[in-house]
Amino acid sequence: MLDAAREQVLDHGRGLRENQLLEILQLPDEAVPAALQLAHEVRLRHCGADVEVEGIISIKTGGCPEDRHFCSQSGLFDSPVRGIWLDIPELVKAAKETAATGATEFCIVAAVRGPDIKLMNQIKFAIDRINEEVDINIACSLGMLTQGQVDQLAGWGVHRYNHNLETARSFFPEVVTTHSYDERLETCHMVKAAGMELCCGALIGMGESLEQRAELAAQLAALEPHEVPLNFLNPRPGTPLQDQGVMDGKDALRAIAAFRLAMPRTVLRYAGGRELTLGDLGTREGLQGGINAVIVGNYLTALGRPADTDLNLLVELNMPIKEFQKTL
Repeated sequence: MLDAAREQVLDHGRGLRENQLLEILQLPDEAVPAALQLAHEVRLRHCGADVEVEGIISIKTGGCPEDRHFCSQSGLFDSPVRGIWLDIPELVKAAKETAATGATEFCIVAAVRGPDIKLMNQIKFAIDRINEEVDINIACSLGMLTQGQVDQLAGWGVHRYNHNLETARSFFPEVVTTHSYDERLETCHMVKAAGMELCCGALIGMGESLEQRAELAAQLAALEPHEVPLNFLNPRPGTPLQDQGVMDGKDALRAIAAFRLAMPRTVLRYAGGRELTLGDLGTREGLQGGINAVIVGNYLTALGRPADTDLNLLVELNMPIKEFQKTL
């Protein structure tokens, strides 16, 4: 399988198909280092050596009306997260701190089904203020959008929009019941058509089968997002998945290799749960196994690795941080 993958993906730049991805996910432990090495070579050849660094912050935390079973921000679960809003000066301060780490991207996130007029107005004001004081790309993650909202965000200069598929179509009803997989896809397609970069990620370790994990990687590849954040379940108190347990680190590394071999030219970003699932050693292996972007600092409701820890590791591994470039 790895020999075939080397010719197909490394030499010809064609991502693996779903059945091939399943074979990668089923590799024995002793073959995982070779799979990671191949994924690293694919990343270097088709994406280059640079690593993209991003910070995220929530403008509205908690109180979300959706029932994503992994999410402690849902207002439908008995989780300890409570609703708060950040004001504009706090967002500008966070953007400055993010830029100081060398990050090229700052993502504003809101725990909503989709933005209302009030939130859209706040986003516009925040974008204007950040652009006045900070030289950084601005991304947003505001839930499902209408065509009018997509056009507004694109017109305001939003560089990238995040809207994760989360899991495979066949497993989606086990994770979310308040909206459909197709509703999420619709927003993704509108974002791409408007000229914004699409960031569309995955959350693995929720109880899906290896077949469904391969299905998800193939479905993401078909969507052709610019970036795929790869999250690993960090079971949150009060959510339906609080007792799911943390996925095995070797399975996480197999998934990193598989997602890179599915999408040879995509930005594959370390996101939530990696510090719990992989630890320091696994994080290093993933960076040398296909990952070419990281979220630094904390996540929305969970602590991440300290930014300095990740930045120092990139220096140690001789991985240059991507220089800031405006693409719009």
